[in-house]
Amino acid sequence: MLRTLTAAAARRWADLGLAALVAERDAIDRINVYPVADGDTGTNLLQTMRAAVETLDAVEPDTLGGVLDALSKGALGGACGNSGVLLSQALRGIAESLRDVAEADGRALGAALVRADGLARQAVAEPVEGTVLSVLRAAARAAVGSDELEVVVHEATRAAIGALAATPAQLAVLSDAGVVDAGGRGLVIMLDALHAVVRDGEWLAPKAPVPGDSGVLEHESQYEYEIMYLLADTDQDRVSALREALRGLGDCVSVVGDGGASWAVHVHCDEIGAAIEAGIDAGRVHKIKVTRFADQQAAFARDVAVLACVPDRALGELFAAEGADVLVVGAELSADWLREAFDSTGAAHVVVLPNDAETAAVVERSGVIGEGQDVVVVPMASPVQGLAALAVHDPSRRRADDQVAMAEAAAATRRGELRIADAEALTWVGRCLPGDVLGLIDGEVVLIGDDVPAAARDLATRMLAIGGELLTALVQADAPEGLPDALAEHLRHAHPEVEFACYPGGDLGALLLVGVE
Repeated sequence: MLRTLTAAAARRWADLGLAALVAERDAIDRINVYPVADGDTGTNLLQTMRAAVETLDAVEPDTLGGVLDALSKGALGGACGNSGVLLSQALRGIAESLRDVAEADGRALGAALVRADGLARQAVAEPVEGTVLSVLRAAARAAVGSDELEVVVHEATRAAIGALAATPAQLAVLSDAGVVDAGGRGLVIMLDALHAVVRDGEWLAPKAPVPGDSGVLEHESQYEYEIMYLLADTDQDRVSALREALRGLGDCVSVVGDGGASWAVHVHCDEIGAAIEAGIDAGRVHKIKVTRFADQQAAFARDVAVLACVPDRALGELFAAEGADVLVVGAELSADWLREAFDSTGAAHVVVLPNDAETAAVVERSGVIGEGQDVVVVPMASPVQGLAALAVHDPSRRRADDQVAMAEAAAATRRGELRIADAEALTWVGRCLPGDVLGLIDGEVVLIGDDVPAAARDLATRMLAIGGELLTALVQADAPEGLPDALAEHLRHAHPEVEFACYPGGDLGALLLVGVE
């Protein structure tokens, strides 16, 4: 267990919190009934936290205060929806309280949560109990009184979970829908992620309850639009005047700052022009975002898509036949290309099968997401692992569970390949010469031969030495004729218990790719 919160631990908290929001996004969206039943609280929290982590990645601070300050500024600049604004203020409160602390013990963190509670309440024109504000206040009150970090984090998280469970008794709209507050659930997830960092992977919060019906919630706001923008070049008096002007136009008003020169503005109203003009009167308006509530449910044509990245159309046809969308990867995989591919799926959630380590690294480094989309990359180094992941994909399963199942299937698939050496080199099993047949398992050379069918049989035998029920082979277009038949014949005699599946792979970059499950 951690005795103090350090810069490294705060960084792990940010990453783990982001991952947890990715996993819980759909469940939170489905319980979003207050203040507007627009099904986007999970999405807004995720996009806000993603902006916070992207800012942290760009700055790479090495102090606790620096990490928290980057998260705070990133969250404010990328805040989406009322829930995102409140998350940004909670992070700001923690950052301001711990700005000059090298390492935070329990008492320092408790004070930081109290500061977070105060700023979050100030952000809302009309605070309502039974919301994320109630959950944060309960956590802050339970976090004081101890110097022990793990005690403070445990008590704060436990209190937040209890306060979340009590929200239906505080708000009739939650009770009627049979759900807890969506924003409060998001805060519990963030606190629980901190709990897991401090207490060696221990999580406390149960899964989010969801509505008893299909989970499709109807928009019930009296206003048509959500308007957000950032404000600069202003002062406290003009900010106060702006807040009052927006209260006269609509509800869910918040005008919050980062403690410096930037402010985030949020309002639900019908008069887009008036809301923006009020901001222009108060300062410099930029990054305007207007959302029409009625359009949100129809924003995507489907819920989830699996996008397979492949080097060749022949392999793409195989993945497409199994239900995946396909992106044929060219020589250079650009961020714009990825964004177009994500958008073209028409899905709110996109699971990417990169099918090789290099493509996976490019997708991860790009940081690209589609507009309003949740994109998750399943780690893998070979198309045979991608096929294994796709085989267990179940869109009816809870999203986080499905993604874990796909990742586990890919990781459990042993991968092998046959290549022709193009240069002399020293390997783990000796020196190879140009033209030699190389057999690799999980990226390491395990055999050198001069006959392709014989090497294929040897490779299969080695891969099955520790067991396996299914061997999948992908064959390069220019591989020696009869290679699939030779491999099939060998398995019939040597391993009759193993199921064999063989497919043409087009241009694979290797004579043969093999996967064993």
